[in-house]
Amino acid sequence: MNDTADNLTGPREVIGQQVERRRWVVVLGGFFLSLMGGMSYAWGSFTVPLINDWGFIAAQATLPFTVLIMVFAVVMIPAGRLQDRIGPRKVATAGALLFLVGYSLAALLRYIPSPTWLVLSYGVVVGAACGLTYACVAPTARKWYPDRPGLAVSCGVMGFGLAAVVFAPLKATMIEAWGVDGTLFVLGLIVAAGAFIGARLVRNPPVYWSPPPRTSVSSKPQSKSAASEDVPPGKVVRTWEFYLMWLALAAVIGGGLTAIGLITAFGQLGLQLRPAVAAVPIAVYSLVNGLGRPFVGWFADRIGTIRVMVPIYAVQAVVFLAIPWVATNLPLLIMCSLLLGMGYAVTFALFPVLVATRFGVKHLGINYGLVFCAFGIGAITGLLGSWLLDSTGSFTPAFLLAGITTVIGLILLIVLNKKFGLT
Repeated sequence: MNDTADNLTGPREVIGQQVERRRWVVVLGGFFLSLMGGMSYAWGSFTVPLINDWGFIAAQATLPFTVLIMVFAVVMIPAGRLQDRIGPRKVATAGALLFLVGYSLAALLRYIPSPTWLVLSYGVVVGAACGLTYACVAPTARKWYPDRPGLAVSCGVMGFGLAAVVFAPLKATMIEAWGVDGTLFVLGLIVAAGAFIGARLVRNPPVYWSPPPRTSVSSKPQSKSAASEDVPPGKVVRTWEFYLMWLALAAVIGGGLTAIGLITAFGQLGLQLRPAVAAVPIAVYSLVNGLGRPFVGWFADRIGTIRVMVPIYAVQAVVFLAIPWVATNLPLLIMCSLLLGMGYAVTFALFPVLVATRFGVKHLGINYGLVFCAFGIGAITGLLGSWLLDSTGSFTPAFLLAGITTVIGLILLIVLNKKFGLT
């Protein structure tokens, strides 16, 4: 049975007021879930220790993260279907338990010092846990906040963007003290506990509940498409809108992952910055990615989702195309990172809202999962960017590739808006 906030008593008006007071707790639960998923997503702290202390080559040290991305994206589809059917609490709880299993298995690295073991334990098991927990964040927040969908969803997923900023220094300190395997074990306990807390806080609203009129903050009239019926996934995959959204997400996420992978290296190799200094721009990128999500969500509630996405992606495209020639010193690289981070924030904050606008909220878990699986395809752009850097010895081709893919995503969103009237 679907887990809903049905343990309230009294007249329907009183229940509505009680649920109204409680719904912010659901967003907090989503924040915890996304924060724990983001902690697992922030793999970079392990790469150098695996190379220096465990004898891995660079490709072996990054492969668990690559596999995690792919598994994360694929698992979002069945996880979304499950949370639509049985509710987010049960699915998120299963993800929390899987976090504990995956991290505990990965911590056996001392006894099984193999890159394949990390791929299976961390890449596959922890990646699946990320998919199970993250699939419960955006759909649940959107169901509770039809009046402020952008703000609610973006606050829920904000943890994923902030995790790198919050936990990267902690991970580095833990690795120094306990090594890679010890750190994985302790992180497993922290991540599982945090995800379990988040899982206990998320649940669907009662079917009869709707927010009081006074809570609506947007005077923007809904488009015809925004009021469309709930579309089941079987019909969704037969629409042009789905494929445009899927391709747009793959294109813009490719640019974002390229930025994550190359900004620090560009600072070190291109600008000859010390490693600690070269890490500052990506820290700014992560901070804007996290804290920028509520801002873009709030703004989208007022002027429209695509109306926010288009100009920000236009800026992201220009920055990517210009960064090899413009970012000639640390302050300019930080400024470019800030603008690129805002583009990544828009992707995670507003694509769930866009999917709900066109296809409704009843099947939002699986429908967004179907669109989100493009995340795995978009990761190929990041890998291709690294390959171009290795092949040419220059950052320019990689950043140009990221700019071109962002332009493609931008064009697809404009077509989506013009043809189907989604705002």
